[in-house]
Amino acid sequence: MVATVPNDRPVRFAVVGVGQISQQAFIPGLSRIDDAELAALVTSSAEKAEELGKEYGVAAYSYDDYPALLDSGDIDAVYVSTPVFRHREFAEPALRKGIHALVEKPLETSEEDCQAMIDAAQESGATFMVAYRLHQEPGTVEMIEKVRDQKVIGDPRYFSSVFSQDITVENHRGHSGFWGGPIPDMGTYPQNMVRNLFHDEPVEVYAKGVRTPGREFNFDDTVAVTLTFPGDRLAQFTISYASESAEQFTVAGTEGEITAQPCFGFGPDTGIQYTLTKDGSSESFAHDPVEQFGGQAQYFVDCVRSGVSPEADGEEGLLDVRVNAAVLKSLETGAPVTLEPRRRERVVTSEQVRRVSPADEPGDDELVDQIPQNG
Repeated sequence: MVATVPNDRPVRFAVVGVGQISQQAFIPGLSRIDDAELAALVTSSAEKAEELGKEYGVAAYSYDDYPALLDSGDIDAVYVSTPVFRHREFAEPALRKGIHALVEKPLETSEEDCQAMIDAAQESGATFMVAYRLHQEPGTVEMIEKVRDQKVIGDPRYFSSVFSQDITVENHRGHSGFWGGPIPDMGTYPQNMVRNLFHDEPVEVYAKGVRTPGREFNFDDTVAVTLTFPGDRLAQFTISYASESAEQFTVAGTEGEITAQPCFGFGPDTGIQYTLTKDGSSESFAHDPVEQFGGQAQYFVDCVRSGVSPEADGEEGLLDVRVNAAVLKSLETGAPVTLEPRRRERVVTSEQVRRVSPADEPGDDELVDQIPQNG
C-alpha cells in the first residue's frame, strides 16, 4: 500500500547514506521547502548514527536497523545517497512497502538492478524519481527546450564537454573502483545533457582512460568518451578526478551553437550561464543561483502529493546506467560498444522547474565523519 501523506503535515523524509552530498546539499536544501521535513537518518554504523542523530535532532538508524524504520510508520519517503552499488539494496524494499523513493544518480550499476526498482514502484504505486537536480533548474531546462523544441541552433549535430575535479584518494570516491569513479559520478552529467539536447539515445560508445602519474586511484582517473547517435551525430566529453575544477559544454547545430559555463555545478553562488551564437552574433543568458537540491525535493514532493509520475523516472536513470556500463566495457576491451537503438518518449519540460532560494551550505569542517573530496 502506498504511503499517503495527509495535507496537514509535511512529507517525512529519511536520508539513507549520510555522506558529503547529503550533509552539505540535500539536507540544507530540504530545509528550504515548507512541505517536507527531515524525519530520520540511516547510516553505516550505530556509532555514526548516534553522532548524526545528536547533530540533526532526529532519529538515526544503522543500515542493519533499516528494516525496522521501514516498518515504523514514521516516514513517507527515502532519499537514497549511499554508494551507487547499494542503491537497489535500500530503494527497492522501501518501494515495495509503498514508501516513496528519490534515488541519487547514477541509479545503479546494471540495467537489471534499475529495472528491479522500476518494477517495485510500478507494483506498489509508490513515487520513484531519480535525482537529476538539473531537471528542475531553470537555466538548464530553458536551454534544453530552446535546442529540442525551438530549434534555435537548427539540427544539433555535435556536443563536447569537459568536467573535472581534483579528488583526494582518501575520500571514498577515490578508492571505490569504477562505480565510485569519474564516469558514474561526473560523466552522468554531460551524457544526460546530450541525451536530452539531442532527444535521442546513443548507439555506440567508445572510451579511453588514463591513470595520472603520482595519483593512487584504483581506476582510470581521466576518461574521454565518444558517443555516436543516430543520424551520424557525435558527442565527446572528458571527465577527470585528477585536474583543476572545470565544467563546460558546447552543442553545435546546423544554424548555431550554445556554450554553457558553469553548467553542471551547484551552490549558493552558482548560477547557470550560457551563450547562444547564431548568424554572426552572440547573446548571453545568466540565471540567478537557485537551491537545486531544494527545487528537486519540492518537485518530488509535488509528485507525491499529486500522484503524477515524475520526470526523471526510473527509465531515465536506466538509460544513463546503460551508457555507463558500456563505457566500462569499452575501457576493459579497448573497443567500441554497440547499443541497441532506444527511444525515450518523456522529455524535460518547464512545468517541472522549481525556484527555491539557495540554502547556506555547511563547510567541510562542519560535516560529521567525512573526508573532504577535494584535494
